[in-house]
Amino acid sequence: MTARVIAVARDAGHRFSKAVVPEIAIVAGLGVARDAHCGETVKHRSRVRADPSQPNLRQVHLIPAELFDEVGAKGFTVKPGDLGENITTRGIDLLGLPRGAVLRIGAAVALEVTGLRNPCAQIDSFQRGLLAAVLDRRADGTLVRKAGIMTIVRAGGAVRPGDTISVDLPAPPFLPLERV
Repeated sequence: MTARVIAVARDAGHRFSKAVVPEIAIVAGLGVARDAHCGETVKHRSRVRADPSQPNLRQVHLIPAELFDEVGAKGFTVKPGDLGENITTRGIDLLGLPRGAVLRIGAAVALEVTGLRNPCAQIDSFQRGLLAAVLDRRADGTLVRKAGIMTIVRAGGAVRPGDTISVDLPAPPFLPLERV
């Protein structure tokens, strides 16, 4: 199966969910044009309160559609954009990528993986119990965050549903994803 973009979304406000649109414009060094999280420095409200000068390691948020299938089997209804992601994918193990991997989307876009989205209590405000459904535990007790990955923009361009996705891995040793 070829990895593809299933949907794209943005929202100029700081709302939990984002509106699905036909196309998003990705801007190098900033993120998704006309999205509340676009910028060189942090835009997430809690991080702005802590230190507004921090670099924005969360410019573009990606979630695999396979997560929607998984939580759907547990009785939840989640669609693209519902969890605040900018890009919904299918056919790629986003959570298995190392830090520094570069996702090439369509003809021009390059997104560098910075880490995991840390799911917060707002997910339960969206649908009660969903936070527990997007978290898991490994056999050793380590917490697994399944709410997608965060990236920074290395090269911009347009992203649309149907665009293919390929991965350039960084030089080993591969660094595991941590929350950002």
